[in-house]
Amino acid sequence: MQRKFLTNLLLLLLVNVLVKPFWILGIDRTVQNVVGESYGIYFALLNLTLLLNIILDVGVTNYNNRNVARENDSIASNFSGIVGLKFMLSGIYVLITLGVAAIVGYDNLQVKLLSILVANQILASFILYFRSNISGLHLFKTDSLLSVADRLLMIIFCAVLLWGNVLDTPFTIKIFAYAQFAAYLLTAIISFLLVFKKAAVFRFKLNIPFYISILKKTFPYALLILLMSIYTRIDGVMVERISGKVEASIYASAFRLLDASNQFGYLFAALLLPIFSKMIKQKQRVDELVKLSFSILFSMSFAVAVIALFYNKEIMTLLYKHNVNESAKVLSLLMFSLIPFVTTYVFGTLLTANGSLKVLNRVAIVGVLLNVILNFVLIPKYHAYGATIATVFTQGLTAIVQVYIAYKLFNMNVRFKYIARLTIFAILAVYTAYIIHKYIGNEMYALLIIFIVCTIWAMITRLLNVKAMINIIKLKDKD
Repeated sequence: MQRKFLTNLLLLLLVNVLVKPFWILGIDRTVQNVVGESYGIYFALLNLTLLLNIILDVGVTNYNNRNVARENDSIASNFSGIVGLKFMLSGIYVLITLGVAAIVGYDNLQVKLLSILVANQILASFILYFRSNISGLHLFKTDSLLSVADRLLMIIFCAVLLWGNVLDTPFTIKIFAYAQFAAYLLTAIISFLLVFKKAAVFRFKLNIPFYISILKKTFPYALLILLMSIYTRIDGVMVERISGKVEASIYASAFRLLDASNQFGYLFAALLLPIFSKMIKQKQRVDELVKLSFSILFSMSFAVAVIALFYNKEIMTLLYKHNVNESAKVLSLLMFSLIPFVTTYVFGTLLTANGSLKVLNRVAIVGVLLNVILNFVLIPKYHAYGATIATVFTQGLTAIVQVYIAYKLFNMNVRFKYIARLTIFAILAVYTAYIIHKYIGNEMYALLIIFIVCTIWAMITRLLNVKAMINIIKLKDKD
């Protein structure tokens, strides 16, 4: 299983490294610079659609991924029914989201933009469900390509609209949303056809008893996703409502980089969930795979966080035109939440694969209450930076609790030598960034050197054991 994880991880990282950074830093960033403060409204509306996104999924994607990984034949029996269920949920999602928008007080122009984003989320939800079947079957190469298909199409569409001189009017945030819609639609069609080929049967019909049965099974997954979405995404909504669109735009500028870095952790989780599920069913020990995946993610995320700490202003000056100093301050702290995020991607995914939803939901409820309270207290005084403090504290606490629960549940030994290696690496990474920032003036060279030196430190402290990884890849899978 470690070989399967590493070989498919390399492909997944390759295709995503080639596509997603250009989307986030090349297209999405350019759009914000072009449309200005209206991006703050887009960011708030997008977070609203993401907060309510659980209505579209109700935990179906994670449940289906785990179920297909354990029983491959379930794809044929459930495909038609779940697609019908998702259409029904899409209608409910539209009504509730627009209803919340009316209660919050968005005007007509904002609601029109929200309507496009709602359609985008519906298509994205279908794509994720289709992909859950593909990854559940352990067809990771196909899933890797699908993971970037929508972004690749968005890059093409937006590049033409931004730089192709095909528009008679200025580029607006609404045009940006329409381009996303077109990309999602094409990807959804391709994904559906791939799953249909595996399922071999598709009959669209209303099946209320089946829907009720699935909803009962997926409710714990749905509740977990909802709670985690709230304490992860509500910051952007609360900043805009409490401090205005300028502060929301400042927070969005820094959050985009966190979101970009987070994509790699999400890729690990998407790969780990079906693998952990199969290992747990076969009663295999998960310790080594947990250690391997966490070591890779920790060393990468800590290096990124340290770079943001020392080079926050340089990074924001390079990327943005407005409110650079404020965004830089937010970035310097916000990127440290990347460490608990990636911790959750490993240990939270392990607990999900085990079906430990009750305890995860309890942790998530505490996270929601803590995050909302901190936001109400800190945003009025510190604005976007206050939301940043709330995010880092909440993510850190929930991650620590998940690690503790996973170690207890799976009887994993606490290895103090391993903890010492993590600590030594962290100290060396901070010291390296400090020295390089002090003595090397060229930012691009400095960032590259920090990454290289941190990678060397990770090898020296044996967080990254290259020889062991190569040996694992050379092995043949026994499953």
